[in-house]
Amino acid sequence: MAKELMKGNEAIAEAAVKAGCKAFFGYPITPQNQIPEYMSRRMPQIGGAFVQAESEVAAINMVYGAAGAGARVMTSSSSPGISLKQEGISYIACAELPCVIVNIVRSGPGLGGILPSQGDYFQATRGGGHGDYRLIVLAPASVQEAADLVMDGFDLADKYRIPVMVLGDGMIGQMMEPVEFQERPAVELPEKDWAATGWDGKSRDRAIVNSLYIEADVMSEVNKKLKAKYDEIEKNEVRVQNFMTDDADYVIVAFGTIARIAKNAVLKAREQGIKVGLVRPITLWPFPADAVDKISRQVKGMLVVEMNQGQMLEDVRLASEGRVPVAFYGTTGGIIPAPDDIVAELVKMKEGK
Repeated sequence: MAKELMKGNEAIAEAAVKAGCKAFFGYPITPQNQIPEYMSRRMPQIGGAFVQAESEVAAINMVYGAAGAGARVMTSSSSPGISLKQEGISYIACAELPCVIVNIVRSGPGLGGILPSQGDYFQATRGGGHGDYRLIVLAPASVQEAADLVMDGFDLADKYRIPVMVLGDGMIGQMMEPVEFQERPAVELPEKDWAATGWDGKSRDRAIVNSLYIEADVMSEVNKKLKAKYDEIEKNEVRVQNFMTDDADYVIVAFGTIARIAKNAVLKAREQGIKVGLVRPITLWPFPADAVDKISRQVKGMLVVEMNQGQMLEDVRLASEGRVPVAFYGTTGGIIPAPDDIVAELVKMKEGK
């Protein structure tokens, strides 16, 4: 197929359509507004449903309903809007319903600003809402990868009956790049015999979609079942990319669009004689702890670069277990780090400053 020049938000929306999404529920907030705008046009064209809900709270509960009926369904928002969805996301996770949630992160806390940020890492990777639950969290670094991960996200959601979050930022939502939508072979997924699609009283057991368990022992068993699923995901679904790490004395750890900037920093640093590599987590949960553990055994130091005040930093330090120094360089408020700034931090690390 020919490549198309598309804005990241539009590519995310079209990827959802091509993945078989039949329902979209959302509410406008910058910088992700092109996603619902695009879906408002595309959903009627494919016989799907688009609703601009009265609020983010309403939107996520509509997702709950559509997912419970077995539809491929997506919602999108940006940081404060995702915060409002957290109760519903927790309900969806407990009810084991598949869906895709896109967060095009803006700066915060509070209402913040409309410029890009990675400040929602904790929210995304720690569940975000109440109770013991997880989301699969995918972090694209390009418009092409955003489209690919949205399509993968629907398959992962159906495979594990779990909400999947695609965590982007204002840059990836607004930048324009060539994108090609792959015609993929059908993935063999389990039938949705659990979906509440009507009951004739004969052909199958009644399907009940629920997240309310009053008895302590029943609630405990639900949590054990969820934990077993999360363990399986951690075992099978970790995604990570290494760049020039084979001979590296130092590594940068970065995700999303910042990893692209860090990649340029790696090349600049090597021009200065500093052997640097890059570790880029693609799944933020499950976090590639084994990959970080392995690289920490061969380098002299690690530099975590994020557009926040140090969130993934905690996971890197946990995975490296204090074997080597782990430094941090972060920006906030929508300020985007420059490759030269990252190189300067690497020089400090090399010189022991």
